[in-house]
Amino acid sequence: MNNLSERLQAIRDRMTHAAQRCGRDPGSVELLAVSKTFPVEAIREAMAAGQLMFGENKVQEILAKAPQLPAEVQWHLIGHLQSNKVRKVLPHVKAIHSVGSLDLARDVDRIAGELGLVAKVYLEVNLGDESSKHGFGTEDVRASLEALRALKQLEIQGLMCIPPFDDDAEKSRPYFAQLRELRDELEKRGGAPLPLLSMGMSHDFEIAIEEGATMVRVGSAIFGERTYKPAA
Repeated sequence: MNNLSERLQAIRDRMTHAAQRCGRDPGSVELLAVSKTFPVEAIREAMAAGQLMFGENKVQEILAKAPQLPAEVQWHLIGHLQSNKVRKVLPHVKAIHSVGSLDLARDVDRIAGELGLVAKVYLEVNLGDESSKHGFGTEDVRASLEALRALKQLEIQGLMCIPPFDDDAEKSRPYFAQLRELRDELEKRGGAPLPLLSMGMSHDFEIAIEEGATMVRVGSAIFGERTYKPAA
């Protein structure tokens, strides 16, 4: 299956079947095509097949690609966001999936206010307590909830996680279930909805859907394997 549009349709079909297996409406799960490192030509090809939501890891890639593509493209930042790049990226993104600390949330809130925007964000939770990853610890996000809710320029969409990688997709299931349960708990404690769960990637998105994902982030299964340039 070498055609990008065919691969994209195959992912959509698998998403539909995963939702149906667990009694969910397939329309309750959105596909974020992760286009990081891929050229704008590949994004145009995906757009021709009906895909408008794209995820990037780096601010500079969004800033480079956005001017070359139609305004209808919906950009999502899914990688780590440094405070000094918040002002640059906020006007270009529909949502930020990687708000992983109260300090960063406050920076986004302040700068969104200065720009006259309301920033849609997901709270990134580091469920595996991996030192190589960013994100709130589960106790941190509980302790920060009241302060996060007080930030008026943030629209908190829900939670995001990246489980520890394992070739066996089933190993991701407990993390996805834990994120869903944490979301439910925070909704009750905070008294406001956190409707969305951004979780699941190319190798485990079907498991994520079975555990409640509302958005899956799929890259290589659509665009192909990435080739990274060696460091100079």
